[in-house]
Amino acid sequence: MSIRVAEPPVKPRAHTKPFIPDFVYFEPGALEYPKGLRIMDWVKSQDIPYKMTGSHNRITGLPGDTELQQYKNAKRTLVVGVRKTLTFDQSKPSAEYAIPISTGCMGHCHYCYLQTTLGAKPYIRVYVNTDDVIAAAKKYIDERIPEITRFEAACTSDPVGLEHITGSLTELIEFMAKEEYGRLRFVTKFHHVEPFLKLKHNDHTRIRFSINSDYVIRQFEPATSSFEERISAAGKVAEAGYPLGFIIAPIIWYEGWEEGYGDLLKRLAAAMPKEPVKDLTFEMIQHRFTKTAKATIEKRYPKTKLEMDIEKRKKKWGRYGQYKYVYPDEQQTALREYITERIFEHFPYACIDYFT
Repeated sequence: MSIRVAEPPVKPRAHTKPFIPDFVYFEPGALEYPKGLRIMDWVKSQDIPYKMTGSHNRITGLPGDTELQQYKNAKRTLVVGVRKTLTFDQSKPSAEYAIPISTGCMGHCHYCYLQTTLGAKPYIRVYVNTDDVIAAAKKYIDERIPEITRFEAACTSDPVGLEHITGSLTELIEFMAKEEYGRLRFVTKFHHVEPFLKLKHNDHTRIRFSINSDYVIRQFEPATSSFEERISAAGKVAEAGYPLGFIIAPIIWYEGWEEGYGDLLKRLAAAMPKEPVKDLTFEMIQHRFTKTAKATIEKRYPKTKLEMDIEKRKKKWGRYGQYKYVYPDEQQTALREYITERIFEHFPYACIDYFT
């Protein structure tokens, strides 16, 4: 007779503290803005070492004997600058435009597309001229009236993780609340939503949380809030009356994925208010990568368990002139159908925006 040995309980993750950089750079021009001066005061109050730099786009001499060490130190480095380019990129399918308030992220998600889009600049940049960014957004809104114009604030960063330093999302939420034809959207893996809960948002800002199975979060999303922290924050956002959304991304095919994603949605439903959440949306994005991303990820996370076998994938032409490698059609269909069924089982009133 065989005896089954019980697996040890999973040790709960420690509370995720707000990001405090190890080092800060300031562009001289940033100190000509009230926000730049406020951030400087905060840096001094935290006793964080800092220095001046000529440009937020050219930070050199980061500490570390190896490229990997320099990368890790860059992810703990904050650069405070002035956003000079006020032409907004498109942000399909999430929104019409990406609104630039920060670039880079303190998280260490192995699969993140910022691994390649930010290239040799993985440090975190925040911009102090929010009034200029808002004025540019106002022009985009006015040009499209009577169409609604949506702005995505998290295309190149996770600004929720920086809000305690910048206050930029608060400014955008309050601005967009007054715009009849403007809407704000952002997605986060962090739970620090307290600054938003008492704001007058007028239903014009949708806050979305990136969620995933326990396996994916534990294996591939270091330095982010835990699943429990994220869904607790989502409940607070729902109670505050914000339009709420969830992005299940990246959806990863692994042994036990059905159980993992089924459990994810069951636990999510248990954490939500008893009354149906108004205007609840889901977005689903399967895992994909490029050859460039694969090489970069394997260099920066040499022990990763992330599956990136090109022979097991299907080619898909990407926006930036490179092939992406996605799951074959049969696996895509299985993932989409199973997770869709579980979403509507627990949230029959929700809307699925897309699967890609």
